[in-house]
Amino acid sequence: MLLNVELEQALRDCEQALKQEPEDSQVIDSRAWVKLRLGRFDDAIADFDKALAIQPGQAASLFGRGLARLRKGDKAGGEMDMAGARQLDFAVDSEFRHHGITQ
Repeated sequence: MLLNVELEQALRDCEQALKQEPEDSQVIDSRAWVKLRLGRFDDAIADFDKALAIQPGQAASLFGRGLARLRKGDKAGGEMDMAGARQLDFAVDSEFRHHGITQ
């Protein structure tokens, strides 16, 4: 996902991992990022919501949900999530920018 290649395979890998460990918030977060890269914003938001319900306070999940909301046109929700992610991790923007993921 970070390299933005073989996204369908990455999605299948996440699905396979979740069959073994359905509540793994890191895998759910990874699946959400893949869905975000694929432009499946509603599905990505649902996965980010699930990851955050299992493990609240994940800056990466808040950042991703914020991006998905912004790309969907939900400016207020997206900006709120982005601000929350930045409060948890001031370097979150630069970390994802390094992987070509920007607002």
